[in-house]
Formats: sequence, C-alpha cells, structure tokens
Amino acid sequence: MSTLEIDRVRKSYASLEVLKEVSISIGTGDFLVLLGPSGCGKSTLLNMIAGLETITGGEIRIAGKVVNNLSPKDRDIAMVFQSYALYPTMTVRQNIEFGMKIRGLPAAERDKAVKIAADLLQMSHLLDRKPSQLSGGQRQRVAMGRAIVRQPKLFLFDEPLSNLDAKLRVDMRTEIKRLHARLGTTIVYVTHDQIEAMTLATRVAVMKDGVVQHLDEPQAVYDRPANVYVARFVGSPAMNIIPGVLEVNGSTVSAVINVANRPAASISGMSLSGDAARKYAGKKVLVGIRPENFSITTGNARPTVSVDIDVVEPTGPDTLVVFQLGGVEVTARLPPKQANAGQEAILSVDTSKVVIFDADTETRID
Repeated sequence: MSTLEIDRVRKSYASLEVLKEVSISIGTGDFLVLLGPSGCGKSTLLNMIAGLETITGGEIRIAGKVVNNLSPKDRDIAMVFQSYALYPTMTVRQNIEFGMKIRGLPAAERDKAVKIAADLLQMSHLLDRKPSQLSGGQRQRVAMGRAIVRQPKLFLFDEPLSNLDAKLRVDMRTEIKRLHARLGTTIVYVTHDQIEAMTLATRVAVMKDGVVQHLDEPQAVYDRPANVYVARFVGSPAMNIIPGVLEVNGSTVSAVINVANRPAASISGMSLSGDAARKYAGKKVLVGIRPENFSITTGNARPTVSVDIDVVEPTGPDTLVVFQLGGVEVTARLPPKQANAGQEAILSVDTSKVVIFDADTETRID
C-alpha cells in the first residue's frame, strides 16, 4: 500500500479547463472519497491517477514516484469500475485470476490468491458460476476480488455502487468498509453520493467545477463546511443557510434573523474569533444551521425562535418540519409527533454547531 500526492494538477481540453490546480495528499491506508456532482471533474481526476487520461500540468506521485508518463500497467494500481467489466464467458474463478495468469504466475499461487480473496468477500460458493448467474452485488464482489489479488499500491473505485438498488448499496458499503479495515488498503473512491462519502472515507474532497472546495475528515466537512456550496452538498436534508445580520456585544456574538409576521429573532452564543467579530459586526452574513440542531424548547437556556410550521414530513424515526426564517425555507429534524402543520412552535438552536458564512464570498467565517 502507498501514499498518493496530487500536486497542482490541471486538465484542459483545448480551451476548456476541467481541473484547476488540484492538490490532494493522502497517506498509506487512507480512504479518499472524491465527492461531487456530475461534471465536477472527479472521474477525470481518477482516470488521471490511473493513467487513462493525460495530465496537462502538475504531478501525480504514487509512493513518492512521479507517474505522469507511466502507462496504467506500470503504476501498480487496481481499478474497480461502475460496469464491473467482467468476462461473460469466464467463471468467477477465471475472472479473478485472469490478470495473474496473464502475468505468468504459477497455478498454485493463483489458487491461493483466489481463495484468500473469495474468503474475504464471502463468495467461495460462487467461484464456478459465470457472471450471468450472479446478482449485481455479487458481480461487484467479483470485480473487487479481481482487484484484491493484484495486491496493488493503490485501489481506485469509480462509482462502483451506482448500478445497485438501495439495499444492495448499503450492503456493499459495509463490504467495502470491512475490506478496507482488514487489508489497510489505500483507496481513492469516486461518488456523487454524500452518504457513501460520509460512511466510507477517512478523507473527503468535495469538488465543484474542477476545484477542490473542501478537503478534510468527513465529520469536519459536515460540521464546519468551508463554504456554502459544501454546506448544501453534504448532508440530507442540507444545512439551512439563513440570511441575517451579525451583532457583537462585548464577547457575545449574535445573529439577528427576520421571522415572518413576528419580531426578529436573535440567536446568540456563536463562537467567532475576535478579529472576525470586529470585521463583521453590523454586517449581513449567512447563518448555517443543520436540521438536527433545532429542537423543541424544553426550558433550557439555549436561544429560541418562534415560527409557524408550514409542512410536516414524518420519516419514521424522526420528523422533518418546514418553516420560514430570514425569508427562506428552513427544515428542522425533530422527534416524531412533536409538531403539526399550521401550528406555532418554539424551537431551540444549538449555537455551538452554528456556522457563519460571508454573505458575499459564501466562505466560512472563523
């Protein structure tokens, strides 16, 4: 297993710039997820790591070695594709060992590697079947098994679960997580699914228009997003972004937010540096509040806001309630049966989790 360094990498097609000086570094055993919508450049970056796309500028280093001009077969990587890419006329065993056979490994060594991979992925009973006899999840396991026997420095996954139904995606996420824990592999994984990113990654790179917007541990990306784009992309429902005005009274920082048909709400107790508080005092800001950071008031000392509930959406374990704050639609996640549509609710806000953004640049203020 090995490190990966992506150093100011650019990719252009004529005048179209797809990747704009992307820099990412991960250590041995890290699980990096490239997260973003279609067209953000994440698959292009993965293909450049694999050697399937040329590099316009910058360097990619695997285990400290520059691989810009190396062919895919010389990079010591293994790739798992969205489409599985299995040979339909071969059995599972033959698919898994095919690469080893091409490289001339002895039969005994191939058999041992196939057994280890099959045991890891719990598919020993499938070795004599052909791909047409397998489910989508089983085919993806075969593709993973074929990668495992390579024992590469780097595993690359290109949206491997997007063709599976919801339950299979959950099952396969567990399999991939277990595989990473057992093998300590270094993995780069592309997805547009933020749930996959949060559950699998040790590091997440959120991308937009060929630029890394935020690179950090998953929880840090969720709790302290670098900008409004990341705040809205990561989380379901997304972080609420509410216009307000920052007020500073001594060491107390508050956000004043308009409430429809009611006096403005003042949410105080946010944490900002002294420099940031002085710079933004009296200015318009964007207040980021996750849905779960609202709660029904129970007499605690947290700041509260009185709102009229517009919509209630029961989900089973909790209820999503929708209301207006600051002239925008806001969602709160509450326990079941605590709110009804058309009624007033007094909600507390956990200000220790509130994030403040610059209203113009939309970047986080610390």
